[in-house]
Amino acid sequence: MNTEVIRCEVSDYIARVTMDRPPVNALSQEFQEEMMLVFDTISDRDDVRVAVLTGAGKHFCAGADIKSRAGSERQPGDGWQHSRRAREAFHSIVECKVPVIGAINGSALGAGLAIAASCDILIAAENCSLGLPEINVGLLGGGRHAMRLFGHSKARRMMFTGQRLDGRELYRLGVVEECVPPEQLMETAMALAKEIAAKSPIAMQLAKHAMNAIEFMSLRDGYRFEQSMTAELSKYEDSKEAMRAFVEKREPVFKGR
Repeated sequence: MNTEVIRCEVSDYIARVTMDRPPVNALSQEFQEEMMLVFDTISDRDDVRVAVLTGAGKHFCAGADIKSRAGSERQPGDGWQHSRRAREAFHSIVECKVPVIGAINGSALGAGLAIAASCDILIAAENCSLGLPEINVGLLGGGRHAMRLFGHSKARRMMFTGQRLDGRELYRLGVVEECVPPEQLMETAMALAKEIAAKSPIAMQLAKHAMNAIEFMSLRDGYRFEQSMTAELSKYEDSKEAMRAFVEKREPVFKGR
């Protein structure tokens, strides 16, 4: 992919995606458009079964580029276009067909929190920070994404005060799966990615599709949808291979069909 600020490297069915817009990986139009391009492309690649998203340098993503926005004059339509790009950039992660592991290496603030909340599984460095500082810089946003990660009171406290939480607190609250020293972050995230990549890509895509679809359904409707996905999966050779391997007490060999 010919991208400048969202870099993507693929190896062993794992896409390593790096936000690289110094100094703090803040959002720009190019950033948003490349984010959409990278994750939409990943969805169409047969050689990718899982993605790991992280930031270059000391930051994951520090949010909106306040310096560039503070002195700019918007033309008619600019605000709507910016908001639309931001929404779709986040949703390209949510809607990516493969699981996305967020490796939070540093500050994930505002839009950076939204990017983290759009991932499927989160791993945090001990020194990372997650927060919604918009209230302090004349902006709003990110509260709905925070609700995917935090309970009622905590999400509102973060929204109303700009409170930031480090990796240890995120782990204590159950927001992240693991909290590790910074030097172990990518090793930990890649180990999880390898575990996921070893599963059937067909089953994994249907599993993510199901989890996205049932998130706001009732228990009855959600489970009914999952049952339909199980019936769909049973049509594929990978499903039959998984059952044979279980009975024969061996590792399955998945072919993605």
